[in-house]
Amino acid sequence: MPKKTPAARKPVARVLPLLGVAHLDRGFDYLVDEAESDSAQAGVKVRIRFNGRLVDAIIVERKHESDFGGQLRFIERVISPFQVYPPQLSRLVEALADRYGGICSDIIRSAIPPRHAKAEEADLDTPWEELGAASETDLSGWSAYQHGETFVDSILGGKLARAAWQIAPGDEWEDALAALAAKVALGGGGVLIVVPDQKVVDALENALRGVVGPKQITVLTNSMGPQARYRRYLSALVGQARIVIGTRSAAFTPVDNLQLAVIFDDGNDNLVDNIKPYVHAREVLTTRSAFENCSFIAANHSRTAETQLLVDSGWAHDLIPSASTIEARRPDILAIGAYGLSISRELEGGTTSVQAPAFQAAQQALDRGEPVLVQAPRKGYAPILACGKCHSPARCRHCNGPLGLPPSSERSSEEAVMPTCRWCGRIATNHRCTECGSPRLRAIVLGSERTAEELGRAFPNTSVVVSGGNKVVGSIENAPALVIATPGAEPRVNGGAYGAALLLDAGTLLNRQDLRATEDCLAKWAQAATMVRPHFKGGRVIIAADPELPVVRHFMSWDMVAAAVEELRARREVRFPPAVHFAAIDGADAALDSFEQLVDLPEHAEVLGPVPLPPGDSLPGEYDADRFGPPQRLVVRAPLGPRSQLGRALRKANAARSARKDELPLRITVDPIHVG
Repeated sequence: MPKKTPAARKPVARVLPLLGVAHLDRGFDYLVDEAESDSAQAGVKVRIRFNGRLVDAIIVERKHESDFGGQLRFIERVISPFQVYPPQLSRLVEALADRYGGICSDIIRSAIPPRHAKAEEADLDTPWEELGAASETDLSGWSAYQHGETFVDSILGGKLARAAWQIAPGDEWEDALAALAAKVALGGGGVLIVVPDQKVVDALENALRGVVGPKQITVLTNSMGPQARYRRYLSALVGQARIVIGTRSAAFTPVDNLQLAVIFDDGNDNLVDNIKPYVHAREVLTTRSAFENCSFIAANHSRTAETQLLVDSGWAHDLIPSASTIEARRPDILAIGAYGLSISRELEGGTTSVQAPAFQAAQQALDRGEPVLVQAPRKGYAPILACGKCHSPARCRHCNGPLGLPPSSERSSEEAVMPTCRWCGRIATNHRCTECGSPRLRAIVLGSERTAEELGRAFPNTSVVVSGGNKVVGSIENAPALVIATPGAEPRVNGGAYGAALLLDAGTLLNRQDLRATEDCLAKWAQAATMVRPHFKGGRVIIAADPELPVVRHFMSWDMVAAAVEELRARREVRFPPAVHFAAIDGADAALDSFEQLVDLPEHAEVLGPVPLPPGDSLPGEYDADRFGPPQRLVVRAPLGPRSQLGRALRKANAARSARKDELPLRITVDPIHVG
């Protein structure tokens, strides 16, 4: 092996080892070999020898000399000459690590796709304009929104504009966004659009293909192969890709000259990274908007409390449809009481009946040749059972888990339907209620399959489509059909819309023990209702909910802004996020005690707990509860102030804990999306 000599110019490289260890999440100095000096630039990945083993690292900067007093090692080799960690991404990752009390290398793992050597041989030199031919763009869709034309003009003029876009019912929002994205790209600007799932990615890509060439659209999702994902990341890095759409990890894509960043449905769980430090794509894009001075849109059919806080603070402004637009486009919405929309629930069977308004709305839509959407809150058959006499929840005698009925896909046609524990899988033969002794069972909540069976009896000779779970139907024809779908799995209607929608068991969604239950429920209703024809074309939505509930009133009047204002007001009253900075710290009692001694919390921060972890939650890794006791949760909340103040304090304490070799598992979650 030839002898290495230090580079003649800036021989020292400060590198960030990608170790995932809190107290080692900082720069270390290494020497650069003269032979690799040209390629060993800031932002490239390298291999270094660290603590006796070879690890990946990223060069953060090149320097003339080091402040380290000992002897420096040479970098082993440059992995790739591409600067995959440019300065703007480095600044973003550091800010998010402070915001979430996390580790930079953990965030980098989500931000930068793994290297694929073959991808680096792809054509990355062809300019974006030569990848296809753009069509004439129609921006008239933005005229339906108050100040919509002014907002669009500001973006196209290169001015900073940030908005909470309240999508009008029935609006073809993908077309409006595609037209704006194409116009920005034609002007030389970059566009980044982040959505929660593949279904929305496909719809948006299809809309973009109407205004730009297929090769001018860069799609980045975790589901694609490593070569395609890395190649498209490089395409954005070198400035070839101007329109990037994708799921949560795409939020980090280093789009050149970023002029517009968009997030759709920011309340969706899919937009939160499932590995620590659990970064939300909304935080990534709002931080990029501040750092890169790009315009920002939070688009949604409803609105989250976090988005409303951005509007209240003046950071963003409302982009809402006019009252006349809402009135003209929304369907007729009727609430008929929590138990008014009645489908036969007795497990013994018998005649199926549907409440008159719901039956009439569905029948009229079918008679017009239109499909009917039925939103069932859960998949399966009868996922929750109760005593048919006293209505007490039916529980398994072995593990006390909830009893349900297995879906038809899990049993033969000849096999009897038997109540089965949803936790341990045991069949509950000869079940009797522990409260009253009755053997009768009834379904508290019908699953989508049982709902399909019952409605199939109520509407004979009508085709039934079930969408949900691992059998999601993307689209259906504009023809008479009953479509039973779980929230988020509603198929699109090709060339049309639903004639009616029945929203079942609203109480199941509203009564969920979670801070965001009301907000999530409204979002699911709005997503379904916006797929229904407007009222002047006969479109009707029937919802099984109490019409006196504030959230139901807001839904019936389609006043999503008022609902968000009310939700944020309620959060402020109970001091929950986003009205405060909030952190949940989970671990063993000993780990929490140690961490509490190390952390220097911001002024006026409040510590609550510890309390047992919520049911169904567990600590990461292998945890011996018999040895260390049941895992606990410590809650910290602090008044709103600098976004990174609480996270930075938690990050510093976690680094100190790591340096002490405390190996008990500890999980830090700042502003978790779900708070029980």
